[in-house]
Parts: sequence; structure tokens; C-alpha cells
Amino acid sequence: MTRAIPENRLPVLIAGARTAFLESAGAYSPLMSHELCAQAISGLMHRTTLAPHQLGLVVMGTVLHEINTTNVAREAMLAAGLPLTVPAYTVAMAGISPSVGVMNICDQIALGRLDFGIAGGTDNFSDVPVRLSQNVRRLLMKIRQSRSTGERISLLGRLRFSDLKLDLPSSADFTTGLTMGAACEAMVRTFGATREASDAFAAESHARAIAATAAGRYREQIVPVTAAGVTVTEDNTARADASAEKLARLAPVFDREHGIITPGNASRFSDGAGALLLGALGRARTEGLPVLAVVRDYLLAGVASLETEMLLGPALTIPRLLAQNGLQFADIGVWEIHEAFAAQLLINRQCMASPAFVAERFRAGTPCGEIPLDRLNVWGGSLSLGNPFAATGVRLLQTAAQRMKAEGQRYAVVSTCAGGGLGAALLLENPDYPRRS
Repeated sequence: MTRAIPENRLPVLIAGARTAFLESAGAYSPLMSHELCAQAISGLMHRTTLAPHQLGLVVMGTVLHEINTTNVAREAMLAAGLPLTVPAYTVAMAGISPSVGVMNICDQIALGRLDFGIAGGTDNFSDVPVRLSQNVRRLLMKIRQSRSTGERISLLGRLRFSDLKLDLPSSADFTTGLTMGAACEAMVRTFGATREASDAFAAESHARAIAATAAGRYREQIVPVTAAGVTVTEDNTARADASAEKLARLAPVFDREHGIITPGNASRFSDGAGALLLGALGRARTEGLPVLAVVRDYLLAGVASLETEMLLGPALTIPRLLAQNGLQFADIGVWEIHEAFAAQLLINRQCMASPAFVAERFRAGTPCGEIPLDRLNVWGGSLSLGNPFAATGVRLLQTAAQRMKAEGQRYAVVSTCAGGGLGAALLLENPDYPRRS
């Protein structure tokens, strides 16, 4: 990492657990988001011999905030049966919320403030927080504060039929008003990407996810969840029939005349939760706990333009992350990058491979390079496995750690873009990689 940390205080990934990722309005419909998250935390604790009271902190990310569980991390860890004495807080940084939670825990570990902690995230689109319109909400507060019946009747008389429209959550960026799909189309116009390449990449994502599921790759990650008598043990979002030819028949949805983004080459809203157990390397060894990966470094970044670069987070974090650690693109054997849209990922990959882009955005000597497709998201990605926002980062980190060991690689990079023009990248190292003396 960029600062010297004693080896015994290096933050490490010890265990992970996530629920299966499901299409929304499905089996998780009876569950609130914190209940889904509690399943992941409980499943995680069943996978480790660490005593719950040894935890120093729980940090959970979320994007869809339920007003009745304002601190979803606290409600989830209590529902999972963790001790009251363990503090917990919730972070919100759009789709990189789980990455921020991991970074928070790792910082605390490196500083010696705690030995073990849990980070992750949860989002359940089957139970979205639908509100009354803003005018109704404000009027109800005025009525509550009013002191006479006449005044209340007068206030009610201000209501209009249009005020009865419900306020539904939106994927639009608050500042620009652009949906993430529209923002990605703007990136396509700025940086260039083709419909054919996007559909081909999306089809490959589905094929890889189907193959990885059949090979049992995700059994190590997923914990069973039972809701309303139905037990779920497997993701249900990847499609075996998602060929490039079939995807090519779908119409664009954000720019119907000139756009390239369709429902087939965009990630879908889905439901899921995940949790990671992190600890100090020295304490993990003392407790006899496995070490899946060393979290070597991480950073966050913001884009230069919300109108044209909203989802460029990976390209603005990965080169800096490699530079900070004296690494080149060729040194990374495992790449796990969030697939919000096929075009978004292809554009980020294109930018990082461009010496002109890297030279313009970073200081001299910053690495640039083309990420090999045979090392990128080889078990599928968000296009096929779905995107339950604050749980996706957990899947990416779990998969990166598994792949490093399965493929005998030393380093992995995990990166995510996010609404608001944000990006995150983390560098993992395989603790079992053979080093030459």
C-alpha cells in the first residue's frame, strides 16, 4: 500500500458469503433489505470459527434506503444475532458502497483500531421505498403542526390531483437528471463503442456465467435463503439463450434513434446481499483462520464531467492504483470489473489502453494497457449475474479471491463505476502465491 503497514496489520479477506442474486419481484419479495442482509451475515458467521464478540465493527452499504431502517447495517447485524456490543454503521456511495465499506474496515485494521470486522451491502428491488409526492409530504407536516381544524381544512384544500402521484425511486442522477443508461449513451458518443461489440460482450458474459454456475464456482459464495417457504441456493439471472444474434434484435431504450444500449447489453436491477469477514493478518494467523486474499491497496476517484464520463470510474482509478504499487497491467492475472453496461466496460477498457488518455489524465509514467478479455470477468459479470447495487461489490471481491487461487495468479484488481461519477478500485494479492527468494 502507499503507506507502510506492519505485516501483522495487513488487512486480509478471511471469508465471504452472499445470497443468490435474483430477478426482482421474485422469491425475496417477502423480505426487507435488512432481513436479506442478515441472511448473508449469518451465513458468513457460520463459515468461520471466529467468535462474534471478537468483531470490532460492521459496515454495510446500501443504495435503496428504507426509511424504517435508516441504519440498515445495525438492523441487519442484530437480525443476524450478532452481539449488541458490536457497533455498526451504513455507508452510501451509490454502486461502490460495498467497496467503501471494505475500505473503511481495512483502514481501521491497518491503524490497529480493530482486529476483525464485517463489510458488505444489501439492496432489494422487490421492496423499493415508494413515497407520497413531495407536495403531499410537505403539506402533511404543515397539517401536523397546525393548531385548528379550520387551518387543517384550508391546507387540505391546496391539494391538487397531480399531487396524488406516487414518488418512485429513479436511477437518474440527481444533479444532471440523466439516467445511468442515458449517461452511458453520452459516453458512447464521446469515446466510441459499437452495438455489435456490446452485444457480443453481453452474450459472452451470459455464457461465462452459465458455465461457471454449472462448474459449481458460485457454490462457495452463496448461502441458502428461505422466504415464504421457498429456499433459494442459486442465481437465476443468467440466460443460456442470450446469443449475440438474439441480443441484436432488441431495440435501444435510452436513445431510440441512435443509441446502442438495450435491455440485453445492460445489467438488470436484481435482489441480493453479501458480507465479507476482514481481519488483520497477524490475528488471523493467531486464530487459525484462512486467508483468502491480502487487501494490498485501494482508492476512490471522481470523474471530470458528469455529462460525458459518468461511468468512467475504472479508467480513472485502475492506472493510479497500479502506479501506487509499482505494477503494470501485465502483472495483474485476475480482473473483476463491474458490468453496468457492456458499452461502459468496453469504453473503460479502451481508455486504459490509450497512451493519450492515460497521459492526459495522470502523471508521467502511469501505466496503461489493454486488459486481456481472457482474464476479465471469466466467470461472468453483472450483465449476466444481475446488479443488486450494494451487493455486487461483494461478489466481485469473492470471485477475485477465488480466481486468484484457482488460476494460480498473484494479483487481482477489482473495480466499479457508480452513479454520481464515482469510481473505486482495489488491489488484492494471493497469500499462497509462490515467491522466489
